[in-house]
Amino acid sequence: MARQARALATRQTVLRAAAEVFDERGYAGATMAEILERAGVTKGALYFHFPSKEELALAVIESQGGWLATWQPSSGSPMQTVIDLGYAFAHALLDDPLLRGAIRLTIEHGSFTQPQIGAYQGWTDAARELLEQAREAGELHPGVRPATAAGVITGAVTGIQLSSQVLTDRRDLLQRMADLWALLLPGLVEPGTLSRLNTAWAISRPLA
Repeated sequence: MARQARALATRQTVLRAAAEVFDERGYAGATMAEILERAGVTKGALYFHFPSKEELALAVIESQGGWLATWQPSSGSPMQTVIDLGYAFAHALLDDPLLRGAIRLTIEHGSFTQPQIGAYQGWTDAARELLEQAREAGELHPGVRPATAAGVITGAVTGIQLSSQVLTDRRDLLQRMADLWALLLPGLVEPGTLSRLNTAWAISRPLA
C-alpha cells in the first residue's frame, strides 16, 4: 500500500509539473527534459508513468474531467449552477496550474496524433444536462434548446478565457465572465428566474 501511495504521489507530481510546463510553453515548446527537471523525479519514474510526451499531455488533458466530476454545486437552481460552474472554472484557471495546462493543451488539440475532442464534449455535456434540468424547472425560455445553448455557452467561455489570457494574463477573467452572463442570460431564462440569479457575487469570492 505504501508503495502504491508513493507511485500515485509521483504520478501526480509529474502531472502537475508537466501541466505547468505545457501552460508556459505549449505542447510543441515543452520538452520531457524540462518537465523532468520541474518534477524533480528520476527519469525512470517519469517514463514508467508516461512513456512519451503525448501520453503525458493526454493525461493532463484528462485531468480536467476529474475536476469537473468532483466540483459540487451549492445551489438548488440548475441555472444558478451553470453560472456558478462558470465562475468556479474561472477561479480554477487562476489558481490551479493543472487545469491551466489542461486547457491550453485542449485548445492545441491539433498538435496530437488524434484530435482530442473529449474534453470539449465533456464540458458541453455537463452544461447541456444542467440546462435540461433548468428547462424542466421552468427556468428557461420555452424556445431555448438546451443542446444549442450548451454549445454556445461552452464556446463563449472558451473564447473569453483565451482572450483574457492573451490580453491580460487572465487578470480580467472574472469580469469577463460577469459580462458574458449579463449578455447571455436575458435570452436564456424567464424574467422571473433572471431576477433571482446571482451573476456577480463570485467575482471577489472564490467558490468552494
